[in-house]
Amino acid sequence: MLRRRAALLLGACFLPARTGAAQNASLVMLDRHDCIWCGHWLAEVGERAWNQSDLGRRAPLRRVDTARGLPEDLRHIQNWRVTPTFILVVNQREIGRFTGYGGELSFWQQAEMLMARLPA
Repeated sequence: MLRRRAALLLGACFLPARTGAAQNASLVMLDRHDCIWCGHWLAEVGERAWNQSDLGRRAPLRRVDTARGLPEDLRHIQNWRVTPTFILVVNQREIGRFTGYGGELSFWQQAEMLMARLPA
């Protein structure tokens, strides 16, 4: 038991520190209630799986139904026309985005590339 606790404590020392910027990160998903590809994403990946992943813990998902308009704090997001659009936002500033959903593998690859741009 003591060895297990020591191993856990030692392992925790090597976890990356979360900066203030990373704590305010979110992956904004612009979707529509009638978007077929948004439905595919929800069925194949889903909000729960994203938020429980390593990437999702760094940037929790925030779904926005574009049929209702963008919330005030996201009005700075420009030039989107297609749903789903996934936008990495840190401290209300867009870091990057990708558009569309071409399947689970493609999504995770694009998400990894996007999250690599997250400030350290």
